[in-house]
Amino acid sequence: MPTGAFTGYIDVAQVVLYAFWIFFFGLIIYLHRENKREGYPLDSDRTARTDRVKVQGFPAIPRPKTFITAHGGAVDVPSDVRQDRRAIAAVAVEGHPGSAYQPTGNPMLDAVGPASYAMRADEPDLTIDGRPKIVPLRVATDYHVDTRSPNPIGLPVYGGDGVVGATVRDVWVDLSEPQIRYYELEVAANGRRVLVPATFTTISRSRGRVTVRSIMSHHFADVPGLQNPDRVTLREEDRICGYYGGGTLYAEESRLGPLL
Repeated sequence: MPTGAFTGYIDVAQVVLYAFWIFFFGLIIYLHRENKREGYPLDSDRTARTDRVKVQGFPAIPRPKTFITAHGGAVDVPSDVRQDRRAIAAVAVEGHPGSAYQPTGNPMLDAVGPASYAMRADEPDLTIDGRPKIVPLRVATDYHVDTRSPNPIGLPVYGGDGVVGATVRDVWVDLSEPQIRYYELEVAANGRRVLVPATFTTISRSRGRVTVRSIMSHHFADVPGLQNPDRVTLREEDRICGYYGGGTLYAEESRLGPLL
């Protein structure tokens, strides 16, 4: 027999190849299983009619594991405690599984469709040294708007209807990037201070204005607020982004219809 052969038909290279195949198959199963730590088990469309039909597929979800966060917290996943139990403010248009849903209230505030958001931790994201990561310039005094860029502070903010709905009062920056994340607005209708993600705005230097096309001018009055005027939590960020994102569909009735 050749050198290294166990029999006349199997040698070391062939055994190593088979071992690699087995290892790689196990690795795929392991990674797919670990991928189900969040978001699983799924709730079926039949959940409301049965005793919580759960969908997890193959392989099944893994056993709970505790993860220690960078800032001293601990998170157990998967965990039934963290499952989102909010009632859906919408009803199915048809009775069959997979039917479209019709909002029953104000979808921009009820987290329906593009306005939906996850129930993330109601705490601010932190820098590596434990400070709130996103803060206004009045707190981040070492930062300023580049002189080569238009400074939005003091500019009027127009909604998608071309009417002024607010005025920019401050800029919120990300201390870790750094870059501008939000503009702080003073709402014309009620004087509230709210945030708008910078990515939802367009600044016109020549016209001296900021435009937010996703919502109308009167919608600024209902933008979700902050618990602390100088910091924003992860959950508040998602709610705010969900509100403006929902406006791209729900801000006016004409946006609900087909494009063609």
